[in-house]
Amino acid sequence: MEGLIKGLIDVALGGRHEDQNQDSDQHSRDERSRSTWAEVVSGDQDGDEGRGSEDRQGYRRSSWNEEEKSENEHGGWGIPESRPSRRPQVAVDQEYETHEDGRRQNYDQNSWNRKEDNQENNDNWETVDRKHQRQPHKVQMDHWHGYKRPPSEQEYSNEVEIGYGIEPTEEELSDLSQACNKLWELDLNRLIPGKDYQIDCGEGKKVYQKEDMAQGCLFSWLSEDVFRKPTYSRFWSLLDNYNPKGGCKEVVTSEERQEQVAFIEEISRTAAIKYLHKYLSSKGIVSGDRQELKSVMMRLWFDLYGRGGTSSSSSAFEHVFVGEIKQRGEEEVSGFHNWLQFYLEEAKGRVDYQGYIFPRRRGEIPDSETQLLNIQFEWNGILKSVSSTLVGVSPEFEVALYTLCYFVGREDNHVQLGPYTVNIKCYRFGDRIGSVFPISEC
Repeated sequence: MEGLIKGLIDVALGGRHEDQNQDSDQHSRDERSRSTWAEVVSGDQDGDEGRGSEDRQGYRRSSWNEEEKSENEHGGWGIPESRPSRRPQVAVDQEYETHEDGRRQNYDQNSWNRKEDNQENNDNWETVDRKHQRQPHKVQMDHWHGYKRPPSEQEYSNEVEIGYGIEPTEEELSDLSQACNKLWELDLNRLIPGKDYQIDCGEGKKVYQKEDMAQGCLFSWLSEDVFRKPTYSRFWSLLDNYNPKGGCKEVVTSEERQEQVAFIEEISRTAAIKYLHKYLSSKGIVSGDRQELKSVMMRLWFDLYGRGGTSSSSSAFEHVFVGEIKQRGEEEVSGFHNWLQFYLEEAKGRVDYQGYIFPRRRGEIPDSETQLLNIQFEWNGILKSVSSTLVGVSPEFEVALYTLCYFVGREDNHVQLGPYTVNIKCYRFGDRIGSVFPISEC
């Protein structure tokens, strides 16, 4: 018996030593592949003593470019290490349906549903480092099928009455930052932290750190009233229209096209989009005809284009709001900058929140009231080293903000959004949006 016990101890100690070596090697690889992100997001320069100030400044100007812009040229960006998710996958309310063309997958029956190995042990031992699992969120989807009807057969919200605030001032027409800040003020559907939803940011980390600093989900809860908001509900109904695997050709059905048209119609009735129309028509970019603006937004956000070497495999909407998985080399997440998609995927157990990225300014720590976050997470077991997102803003606000920056802004658009100083990074893909996302400058 003593021999048996001694043998088991030797095996355990040997295995631990081997795991430590493997963890050390993995940490080295993670640091090499992601350390260049540290200064971009957090402003940390600890590793730059050996570089000149000119090199550091040049890096700060180009690092976000390395992550996102190269997608336009090579079909992907960033080099985050992939690693299996520790979060068990939970099916909530309903699964994605599989169409005859096979384009949409039932994620609970294929490789996207990556459950944790050895989640439960037969001997009733509990895995110590397993993440605490909160109660899954409930996502109401039963009324979404109505959005597939022809737009003429659907009911829409009443038009927002046009007041003096819809007309852009001369100052706003000459200053993009003031125009973007006006959009923030006109976001009448923006949610209130603590009243409409609750987040738990957990602990912070640097981009290259691989430790999971969150004990649970980012979203603690979301009010059921949010699901009844027309623009939110219609936006959510669009998210399952795409195959997130990069390089896979998308096929848009007639029902999905009707969902897109109905979404544009719904948001066009809001204050944010009305202001956008007034602004762009004042600049001569579109005419005063509302139908023209709707057509412009349809083409800009939903028309398919090639990414990663495959034609008709992506769109601005899919990349920015839904997210894509780059297939070349190691799998990695690109895009995915929308909080509603994050909530929905976290509710289904497909997103594992890893913690927030330390802000550039020391002391500016995010909390449950913060509505601009830099975060790290895994999506279906694939790591997104850093993603910036506005939390609690409405779909119409983001569409209006990014459309405005695309037409009248540049690649870097330093603007004010309420209390937040932001750089709206906008990459063009020919005459389309390649990627657009906010970067906190605090």
